[in-house]
Amino acid sequence: MDILFQFLQSGAWGNLSWGNLAMLSVGCVFLWLAINKDYEPLLLVPIGFGILIGNIPFKVGMNIGVYESGSVLSILYQGVSQGYYPPLIFLGIGAMTDFSSMLSNPKLILLGAAAQAGIFVTFLGSLYLGFSITDAAAIGIIGGADGPTAIFLSSKLAPNYLGAIAIAAYSYMALVPVIQPPIIKLLTSHKERLIRMQPSQPVSKRLRILFPVVAFLITAFIAPGSITLLGMLFFGNLLKESGVTERLAKTARTAFIDIVTILLGLTVGTSTDAHRFLTPDALKIFALGAASFCVATAAGVLFAKAMNLFLKEKINPIIGAAGVSAVPDSARVCQMVGAKEDPQNFLIMHAMAPNVAGVIGSAVAAGILLATLGH
Repeated sequence: MDILFQFLQSGAWGNLSWGNLAMLSVGCVFLWLAINKDYEPLLLVPIGFGILIGNIPFKVGMNIGVYESGSVLSILYQGVSQGYYPPLIFLGIGAMTDFSSMLSNPKLILLGAAAQAGIFVTFLGSLYLGFSITDAAAIGIIGGADGPTAIFLSSKLAPNYLGAIAIAAYSYMALVPVIQPPIIKLLTSHKERLIRMQPSQPVSKRLRILFPVVAFLITAFIAPGSITLLGMLFFGNLLKESGVTERLAKTARTAFIDIVTILLGLTVGTSTDAHRFLTPDALKIFALGAASFCVATAAGVLFAKAMNLFLKEKINPIIGAAGVSAVPDSARVCQMVGAKEDPQNFLIMHAMAPNVAGVIGSAVAAGILLATLGH
């Protein structure tokens, strides 16, 4: 009986806390949202199951936890803590992204820029709540709704809050279909939601090949801190558009990005140990993340309405919500909201323009913050 009692005390039951139970419940909710509601399952299933793995308590010294040096989980987590995974994700995103919609209607780039207001509003809000300037910069990037960029910047500027920032960023990315439609409907009229936009003009192959090279050079000189992310994004896009590296592009946008997504999602989930994760600061980060996402969505919609004051060919302000970097989920939400008003109104290709512009914008913003505040 003594041996049995000692076994129970040193195992999961002996070290279980209410915090662990709370996080295990959160993990189950993530899995339920992914499987039952189909909310971003490629992200929420790995993260949700990772939360379950990370919150099974064990005796310290067994060398199995994500925070124990040399353990398998710790080695895999280095891709998050050292910022290896985000650039690899950007490579895959670049290889699957078509910038034609943005190139055929360049003025829609402004909507992607406007939605980055969420980053700077959250940055100021974080400073107000007492976070240091570097921590506030990393928290602010949640407003771009770009999980890889949030992980990359927080690994450099706010490693202590990396887990909370990563979970917040990916959670709100997954909840785009829940968060954005009410904001869009609140800020637009029925008449505005019915606006039909002119079909996109075709873009030449030469322009599609030149774009990743020229865009990288411009953004790299503006924000050298974004070279790692945008270099991989535009390199992946060049693989796709060049026409001579299709095999590499196919690998990057399929098996490669899938492998990295699995590793990133699972290890981010395992980092949510309740003793490190359930803190007042983490709760503040979640609240700031929710506010930033709402601000970013509203800023994009309102900027589209402002542009309509000066344009002969009106923009459907719904697509302003796609300025956040959640590709392609925000664009799909815009299509869904527009189709409810008019089933024959196809907005998704127009919404992809600010959507991909938002990816570039959030990476540039991260590069500026890293160059300004990084040591």
